[in-house]
Amino acid sequence: MSWAPEIEELRRREALAEQMGGAEKVARQHARGKLDARARIAGLVDAGSFREIGKIAGKGHYGPDGELLDLSPSNVIFGRANIEGRPVVASADDFTVRGGAADAAIHRKFVQCEQMAHALKIPLIRMIDGTGGGGSVKTLEEIGATYVPATPGWGEIVKNLDTVPVVALALGPTAGLGAARVVASHYSIMVKGLSQLFAAGPAVVEAIGEASDKESLGGSAIHTRNGVVDEEVADEYEAFARARRFLSYLPAHVGQHAPRTAPIDPVDRRDEALLSIVPREAKQVYSMRRVLEAVCDAGSVFEMGRMWGRAAITAFARLDGWPVCVIASDPSYLGGSWEARTSEKVERFIKLADQFRLPVVHLVDNPGFMIGSAAESAGTIRYGVNAMNAIYRASVPLACVLVRRAYGIAGSAMSNAEAFQYRFAWPSGDWGSLPIEGGIEVAYKSEIEAAADPAAHLDAIRERLNRVRSPFRTAEKFGIEDIIDPRDTRPLLCEFAGLAWAALGA
Repeated sequence: MSWAPEIEELRRREALAEQMGGAEKVARQHARGKLDARARIAGLVDAGSFREIGKIAGKGHYGPDGELLDLSPSNVIFGRANIEGRPVVASADDFTVRGGAADAAIHRKFVQCEQMAHALKIPLIRMIDGTGGGGSVKTLEEIGATYVPATPGWGEIVKNLDTVPVVALALGPTAGLGAARVVASHYSIMVKGLSQLFAAGPAVVEAIGEASDKESLGGSAIHTRNGVVDEEVADEYEAFARARRFLSYLPAHVGQHAPRTAPIDPVDRRDEALLSIVPREAKQVYSMRRVLEAVCDAGSVFEMGRMWGRAAITAFARLDGWPVCVIASDPSYLGGSWEARTSEKVERFIKLADQFRLPVVHLVDNPGFMIGSAAESAGTIRYGVNAMNAIYRASVPLACVLVRRAYGIAGSAMSNAEAFQYRFAWPSGDWGSLPIEGGIEVAYKSEIEAAADPAAHLDAIRERLNRVRSPFRTAEKFGIEDIIDPRDTRPLLCEFAGLAWAALGA
């Protein structure tokens, strides 16, 4: 006697699970311009690599004789899969089943998903669409009592943040626990016009007298500019592509080395444009992103968090195939001055680099912390010091290139000055405790006021000081280790990357 009837029963239950919330609800999901949960997993992972866990978990509906009439599957789908041949845990909320809200049947499934990533030390991708919380107020009637809030499995989320790369894709309205699961990640993405994120939705917010809709309350234009979410993309397929690329720069877990790719760009490539890219006029700007493209492996720069903290560019890149984290000043925004958001962004990124043991390259053009009443009200100095502390605490190798300015405390946060300084300066380097342009009038105030021609005297002082601000004067005193031809930046940084990864044990 075989077990063929039971296998037939298993296949029937699997087929019911694949219907998700039913044809009508799946069609409604598609009509909103959204992929369903199973299509999302198929679009994210390598073709044919997904092995689902707990597929037939849910709520069975039975006839009077105990025969299965229907199956309502749980609204989280997860399992093991590959991305670029490397194993991951992939999960997707199914909005067609109770709007993605949790119920008693899936708490253990949710926890097991998180535990799997931690136990097997492989990256986790969450595709979130719904609240993911305890359901609606109607649930209280079913329970017969209220309950003290708790979040089953949150300890596993915390463990994962400490041990494996976690990516979260908000692919619809995410509120409460769903929103929290988006934020509790190393890299998060929203789809423009499709995703919203909030602690509570418009209907709940209306109870406090504030009218809004989902987009005005928590759309991607808000959360990718305040730092809550890292990325805004045009559609779900772009979200999948960016998630895959983010993971390509990172190891599977803390303690493992990130993979090196086969070198595709000559180490000795020298870009002639670098010789003239920095203007001689101090107030003129230039494209630091163009500098990144010139010195990093071709096509390897992957920026993270472009829309917030914009005075600093944070990106992954490769140098001779070696993965690195890059922090670069952006002189086209606030002149490159670090305000509160930029400082927060730098702090988070340097901690990410240190956690996953990626060497850091810092391209510096920083005139200092942002000044003025708005900057003071925003607590700029506290966020700035936190960023500086993170740089000093980081234990991965760090190389600095002083492209132009480095002034004040923010300028000194380029690297840990009490450690070995792997550092180069371009001839355009300009540094000090205070920009000369803004400090002459203060330092020489009485002398200028006493002069017969104050304007001419100010010009004479300026000319005198400009003679000693040459970076070559600093190099004479070994205040800067080396001044280089900007065209040599790539070869030197590739050399650094090789040495840094050797030091890390690769």
